[in-house]
Amino acid sequence: QDFKDLRALCLSQGLLFEDATFPAHTSSIGPTLLPEEKLWQIQWKRPTELQRNPHLIMDGVSRFDIMQGEIGDCWVLAALGSLTLRKQFLENVLPKDQGFQDDYAGIFHFRFWQYGEWVDVVIDDRLPLLNGRYLSVHPRTSNEFWPSLLEKAYAKLRGSYQNLNGGFISDALVDLTGGVQVQFSLKDPPPDLEEILKAADRSRCLMGCSTSGQARKNIELRNGIVQGHAYTITGAVKIPYKNGWKHIIRIWNPWGHGEWKGPWSDDSPQWDRVEPKYREALLRNKDDGEFWMSCENFREQFSWLYICNNTP
Repeated sequence: QDFKDLRALCLSQGLLFEDATFPAHTSSIGPTLLPEEKLWQIQWKRPTELQRNPHLIMDGVSRFDIMQGEIGDCWVLAALGSLTLRKQFLENVLPKDQGFQDDYAGIFHFRFWQYGEWVDVVIDDRLPLLNGRYLSVHPRTSNEFWPSLLEKAYAKLRGSYQNLNGGFISDALVDLTGGVQVQFSLKDPPPDLEEILKAADRSRCLMGCSTSGQARKNIELRNGIVQGHAYTITGAVKIPYKNGWKHIIRIWNPWGHGEWKGPWSDDSPQWDRVEPKYREALLRNKDDGEFWMSCENFREQFSWLYICNNTP
């Protein structure tokens, strides 16, 4: 499907695009994502029907725009969270020639890397809702729709929303960048794990991690970490602490809330022993799903580390 041709046709006819190849129908959701009675309750609505003044992007793109919906696609959203930190990758996936203001015709397009080439995926902007709630990722700012529309395009690429329900962050990282990914088991981590993390952060690689357990269950432990879940690594630094240095890692939960409660978490006493200039630069004490933890705790709590770079 050619985005520009289809949009021009819709504009000339004064119509909003309806995508026959990924219709507003239960077939696009998938047969087993929801119980049958719920499947028939799904309503499809355009952002223009949901908000008076919708935008594709407001005040730039950020991981904090994303809050996971009913679908278990944390693996996609964790990769997306990482992508927001690297603008050169993001602009490739999210073309700038579209929006709700100029030439709006209910049609959008996104690009993904598949089998050695970039594929342009065209969608209409009808989003699935169940009892008035987003089935897909919902925007933290109520009228910003890039996460929901990008997720819909990825669901189309994969065949249905159901096919996003459980997957590997490593696959999503490659599909969003065309890069090369490497993974490390944290059960038997490399001896220089701290240096690998710092070097990857410095090289502006995309990074994610996951916990063991069943993805369908999503059990939250008392310490705040969710089992069978994917997270984004958003930073790795070495800071002066007590009489030495401490390696700490910043991690984000694509639920948009739910954080680690142990050492180096938002309210932990460790931050009282850190020089104010570091504390002010690094600590963002909000319930936004993002937290710091030590390298030791990272190894204990997570099972896999994923790093993706655009060259080997």
